[in-house]
This record gives sequence, structure tokens and C-alpha cells, in this order.
Amino acid sequence: MNQHLKELNNEEDIVVLVNAFYTKVQKDETIGHIFSDVAHVDWEKHLPRMYQFWGSVLLGSAEYTGNPMQKHIALSQHFPLEHHHFNAWLALWNETIDDLFTGPKAENAKVRAQSIAEIMRFKVGAK
Repeated sequence: MNQHLKELNNEEDIVVLVNAFYTKVQKDETIGHIFSDVAHVDWEKHLPRMYQFWGSVLLGSAEYTGNPMQKHIALSQHFPLEHHHFNAWLALWNETIDDLFTGPKAENAKVRAQSIAEIMRFKVGAK
């Protein structure tokens, strides 16, 4: 473990994490096109929602309202999401956390993302 990493502790850390993660996502050969060409993500709207989502999940902020499962199910009906898409998402998430943060909340972020990926894989019927 890199002793120079910061502990993941607050909303500012969530913003740093989410921004770094989605920068990687947009460049990723496996899933980047899903965000840009399939879902046509409006990053100015999406990123603040993701700050709220991960703030709620990791810090208990309860700011997020929405149903991400429903959005992913609808997306998968248009463009089938598969296991390798979720694996790529999860690998980028874990890599981003390991690059930037340490501590219990950073580890919890990886555990929670794994759980989210597994539930979504099941709900969208990933092959």
C-alpha cells in the first residue's frame, strides 16, 4: 500500500474519485463507447448525479434520489450489457481507487462497487 495516498473521507474526495474514474471510462476501449455512443451521456448532468450517488453509498449523505437499476435495465434493452462490460467498469473503479485513496472507506468503495456490479449483471441478464 502506498503510504502517500489520502484516505477517502469526504465529498471532495468523492468528486476527485468520480472525476478520475469517468475520465478513464471515457477513454476505455471496452465501455467508453457505451457512455458516448449508446447512452449519449451528458457529463455535466451525469457527474453531479454520480457525486450524489457515491456520496450516499459511501458517506451516507442521502442526497441521491433516482433509480440507477431502472436506467441500466432500459439501456441493456437497447444495447445488451455483458459480463465483460461490468468487469471493465469494476476494474477501472478499483484501479482508480487504488491510484488515489487508502483506508476503510476506499476498501468499502470497492466492496460496494462489486456488489452493485453483481446485482446489475443479474438484473440486466448479462451474458
